[in-house]
Amino acid sequence: MTTYSAVRTTGIYCRPGCGAKPLAENVRTFELAAAAEAAGYRACLRCRPYRVAGTVADDAPELVCRAVQLIIGGVLDDADETALGARLGVSARHLRRMFNDHLGVTPDQFARSRRAHFARRLLDESDLTIADVAFASGFGSLRQFNRAMREVFRSTPRELRQRRRRDDRLVADGGLLLRMPFTPPYDWDAMVGSLARTAVPGVESVEDGVYRRTIALDGDPGLLEIGPGGSDHLLLKAHLPYWEGAIHVVERASRLVGLEAEPLLAAAQLAGDPVIRPLIEARPGLRIPGAWGPFEAAVQAVVVAALDEQSPRVVGHAAGEDGMGNARDHEAAGEVLRRLVEAYGTPVPGLGHGLTHAFPSAEMLARAEQYGVPEDVEVTVRALAKEVATGNIVLDGGESLDGLVKSLAAVRGVSEQTAHRIARRLGARDAFPGEASERSEAWRPWRALAATHLEAAANL
Repeated sequence: MTTYSAVRTTGIYCRPGCGAKPLAENVRTFELAAAAEAAGYRACLRCRPYRVAGTVADDAPELVCRAVQLIIGGVLDDADETALGARLGVSARHLRRMFNDHLGVTPDQFARSRRAHFARRLLDESDLTIADVAFASGFGSLRQFNRAMREVFRSTPRELRQRRRRDDRLVADGGLLLRMPFTPPYDWDAMVGSLARTAVPGVESVEDGVYRRTIALDGDPGLLEIGPGGSDHLLLKAHLPYWEGAIHVVERASRLVGLEAEPLLAAAQLAGDPVIRPLIEARPGLRIPGAWGPFEAAVQAVVVAALDEQSPRVVGHAAGEDGMGNARDHEAAGEVLRRLVEAYGTPVPGLGHGLTHAFPSAEMLARAEQYGVPEDVEVTVRALAKEVATGNIVLDGGESLDGLVKSLAAVRGVSEQTAHRIARRLGARDAFPGEASERSEAWRPWRALAATHLEAAANL
């Protein structure tokens, strides 16, 4: 995880590798840029720490991680810390105490820092107007935007735009092109391979190492393209119907490709296990694939599981049967998902790359009369869609692992293993979509990463 060095005598904080050489006794260390800013420090103009991946430590308490997921999803754009605490079942005071103890900031400060850093990247990398940058970054007004940028960077947005360097600006033939920073190592080949195996026909595609997918924002279609960019970043090209709230599009895309968490502590602890250690040594940059659409990921997992039950088990890695679905299951599931997408997804013409539709919403599938898929699959998907559409199941990352698994497993046809498979895609670090065993118990609380390594090894 990236740490930041703040110099008391200058009031500036830097990232590792900066050329500044302050005396050790004058340096404070922060795990988050937001914490340094909350303590009154300004970002260094030389190393520009807002351009590096600023992930939350993977040993933060589960409650804090769930709150961060909700903040990334935009819950504080239109609500306050009281509403955030209520969603998590705690008071705002307790939530602030947890954030201060483990992150060094309040939830509001954390959200403001993310918005400001994203805005600074847009000022550097894009030609969006300052007004567009403000609303794309999640600020409610230009006044709020200007105030936050002056507080975080000690400069106005116009001054920051004038300060950008020649090689900062990214030029795209249409769409918004942005860097998606990460801290090496990061295994893009493994990530894009996993996305290719589970791609929903018509919605997702992988060609020549580039992942593409359709999206829908308030019913309007868009397109995302993610591919390799450099030693410390991927490149995202986003074709969006409007720029407002683009920060959440980019952050959801980052979560999809595993950039929102650096599993350093998880990998270090799992490296002591004789089964997982050689897998980590072979692929040290492996990350856990996330999901763009939680409901989409849930439907996909349900379909794969239903077809897996109809086919013979395939013995996987040395750890035993993983219960995660084999290549034949995913191929058969792809055909079922294609039918659902073509029948009830939103058509998005003219994209190419096999992309034709946005994935149908829970509301659409809940009221659909007939799916045209195997009956047992239809029964389960319909039940899941109804529970999500009515709010009985919430897939926003705010639920505890136990709570999420319990609510999903209550749906007819959804096993506990399938519920764990869904939870892993939604960011639950201890979700394990395989057969529970004494060996897997030894991997707690990092079973999601262990399962991802086992799955990657089985697919080599």
